[in-house]
Amino acid sequence: MSEQFHCWQCGKPLEALILPMSRREECVACHADQHVCKMCEFFNDSGRGDCREERAEWISERERANFCDYFKPSMMAHINTKSLANERAKAEFAELVGETLVASEKTADKPKTAAEIAEQQLRDLLGG
Repeated sequence: MSEQFHCWQCGKPLEALILPMSRREECVACHADQHVCKMCEFFNDSGRGDCREERAEWISERERANFCDYFKPSMMAHINTKSLANERAKAEFAELVGETLVASEKTADKPKTAAEIAEQQLRDLLGG
C-alpha cells in the first residue's frame, strides 16, 4: 500500500493497520484512539466539530473511540487543514487586492503537502 494512515494526534504512521479499523485501534507512539471523529473523512473542523455525514449520530467527545457506523478513516487527519486553509485564504486575499504577503513568501521554503502538489499540478495543467 503506497499511501499510509497517520495518527491524527501525533502524525506517526499507523503500521500494521487492519481495515476496517477496529474501535480499539490506537497509536503505538502516543496511545491515542484512532476510531475517532478527528480521524474521519466526514469530520468538519469548523470549530464546532460537526460531522458532514447527515445521518450520523451526535458524538460529544471527538477524540475518544466511538461506535459510529459512518466512520471512514482519513489519510489527511494528521495535517492541520485549518491553518492551511487560513494561509490559502490570506494569499488569495492578498492576490485580490494586489499585495504580497511576507508570511506566504516564508512558507514557500516549507515542503508542500500532497494536496498542495496536486493543486499546483492542476493549476499548471489548466493554465491558471
